[in-house]
Amino acid sequence: MQGLLGVARGLDRILKLFATIGGWMGLALVIVVCYDVITRYFGVPKPAGLNSTMIQEFEYWLHSGLLALAIGYGYTKQAHVRIDLVRDNLSTRTKLWIETIGITLALIPYSILGAWMSWPYVKQAFLTGEISKSQTGLGSIWIVKAGLIALFLLLLLAGISQLLKCIAGLRGHLPEEMEADVLGGGH
Repeated sequence: MQGLLGVARGLDRILKLFATIGGWMGLALVIVVCYDVITRYFGVPKPAGLNSTMIQEFEYWLHSGLLALAIGYGYTKQAHVRIDLVRDNLSTRTKLWIETIGITLALIPYSILGAWMSWPYVKQAFLTGEISKSQTGLGSIWIVKAGLIALFLLLLLAGISQLLKCIAGLRGHLPEEMEADVLGGGH
């Protein structure tokens, strides 16, 4: 059981690393938005080759990257929506079973299907050299589309991590400090 929990902790570290990168993208997003506002409304010139469309599209890319890289870690930290009205009155074992069933029947298949269905769009964008629909926009659209695959794969890793913790919990081997990460804590 400690081996499974070790794998879960390893997956959580990977997810935290990607979320940290996503967090830095959030900081970059704030800086780029401020730069965009300053150059647009206060007449500050842009460096050669850079235009407002490119800056705005880059803002979109950073926002997409932030979300794609942080969602898996967010799931492991119970940052998702729950309907706790009924669930709070259930036993820990019942909650673990609900989590196990939900992860097995919904989250993991959904993540695999999402990554699998995103692949053709990324591949097509790469092979055709897809660029922005705006003549003055960014190129290499496959990069932002690949964020979908990253999102689903990180969500899959988070689901596997949580499933391993649920299995440990059902066997009575889940440490107390990990229980809140699996079942959620107080409000």
